[in-house]
Amino acid sequence: MTEIHRGFHNTECRKVSRVLARVGDKWSVLIVMLLADGPRRFNEMKRMVEGISQRMLTLTLRGLERDGLVTRTVFPTIPPRVDYELTALGRSLCVPVMALGSWAQANIDAIDVAQADFDKRCVEDGKIRA
Repeated sequence: MTEIHRGFHNTECRKVSRVLARVGDKWSVLIVMLLADGPRRFNEMKRMVEGISQRMLTLTLRGLERDGLVTRTVFPTIPPRVDYELTALGRSLCVPVMALGSWAQANIDAIDVAQADFDKRCVEDGKIRA
């Protein structure tokens, strides 16, 4: 492999890693799943996503907007109304995100069992305390 190919590969890997970090983030996945049903308001999403802080929701939406996955529309009402909606690019992400969510739901029991077995082995081996 030439230096040019290695450089290209490393650059592409870094770019792909950044994209995967955004779309693979747990909050981003949940927001994309919520917005798959259509536009939502900020407070509506905050109520629907258990455990997300206002700051984290703001940062997640801003990142998704920066990446071209979400649009933010401000309506000139009093108080102003702000809707968030998936772009065409964001909608194209719904298929893999929904597939990942379905996989997680289908396999959560097996994962719970595997984690319990692992933790038990670690306790028995003295690697962690019970």
